[in-house]
Amino acid sequence: MKHCCKYLDFTLMPENAAESALSGWRLNLRILSVVIFNFASYLTIGLPLAVLPGYVHDVMGYSAFWAGLVISLQYFATLLSRPHAGRYADALGPKKVVVFGLCGAFLSGLSYMLAGMGSSHAGILSLVLLCLGRVILGIGQSFAGTGATLWGVGVVGSVHIGRVISWNGIATYGAMALGAPLGVLCYRYGGLAGLSLTIMGVALLAILLALPRPAVKASKGKPLPFRAVLGRVWVYGLALALGSAGFGVIATFITLYYDAQGWEGAAFALTLFSVAFVGTRLLFPNGINRFGGLNVAMICFAVETIGLVLVGLAADPWMAKLGVFLAGAGFSLVFPALGVVAVKAVPQHNQGSALATYTVFMDLSLGITGPLAGLLMAWSGVSMIYLAAAGLVAIALLLAWRLKLRPTLE
Repeated sequence: MKHCCKYLDFTLMPENAAESALSGWRLNLRILSVVIFNFASYLTIGLPLAVLPGYVHDVMGYSAFWAGLVISLQYFATLLSRPHAGRYADALGPKKVVVFGLCGAFLSGLSYMLAGMGSSHAGILSLVLLCLGRVILGIGQSFAGTGATLWGVGVVGSVHIGRVISWNGIATYGAMALGAPLGVLCYRYGGLAGLSLTIMGVALLAILLALPRPAVKASKGKPLPFRAVLGRVWVYGLALALGSAGFGVIATFITLYYDAQGWEGAAFALTLFSVAFVGTRLLFPNGINRFGGLNVAMICFAVETIGLVLVGLAADPWMAKLGVFLAGAGFSLVFPALGVVAVKAVPQHNQGSALATYTVFMDLSLGITGPLAGLLMAWSGVSMIYLAAAGLVAIALLLAWRLKLRPTLE
């Protein structure tokens, strides 16, 4: 984990020396030329997102707990592999790490295809293959996402790290907005095999585009020990983890929620979440600088809480869609708003390590949300998981308010 920071102090090659002075569309184009690989990585995540829970629950006949676990395994794998992604990016360079991650996305599609080759009720073997695919995908996303961010910073200079992170977030949820309905179409007309081939094709195309791209060089700085970084950023990470619960239950269970209510359009609801996420980032690019990270985080938590309550109490599809939209808008700026404050808690040459450590809290939150929400759903119904998530986000709001009163709280 602590090695992630070493790629944030970039000594660029001579032809890139003026990149820190880039502005406007040229800067954005250079960032997008690398962010596109993170987009491809998350597209392979979005494609099966609205399909696999229903496939595990309805086709294979497993409980909601197993449906949630299959999805959450990806987040656990990302959580556990993130420190290794940073270390290998440090040793091999971000380009190689990105290609490695995209290979993982390709192999995940292959695992899905093998799982679908057996009988729909084949049982444990198909489930194991699906779980294996999710684990491989989680590792791949960790490497591709970490590498793409560091590669982007290397291309445009560390002065633009904030913009690189912002564009990576837009690419992430833009890919999920496109991936969810596209995955449903692939599954409808081609079954699990058609969905798997699409995932493999996206990953392979991204690999072929990445290989000819030039790599970047980096200089290594001395990082703080991981424990020291954790001690400075954990409270911001805790608020992020609580706020991420809303995204976790929407991404994992919105399909089953719509099925339980007898509604159609679950994939469109996921798209609404992503559209709200991307749109909020585009509409308020300077909100954090203008109002401050903690103030923006409190506003976001309040909006997200309202959205989750609307979903949990929805009597009609439009009310659920409005709630999902508000939850996406509220969650949009949570990560950068708290992240800006978190990285300022450490010296500048350790901010990369702080950002990586801070991100782990979201990985952990998304990893445990699925199975815990699945258990709650089996006990009290699917609507309750959205109300419970609203309660967690409300606690995050109180924590951010507490941090606002005592910024040095540890």
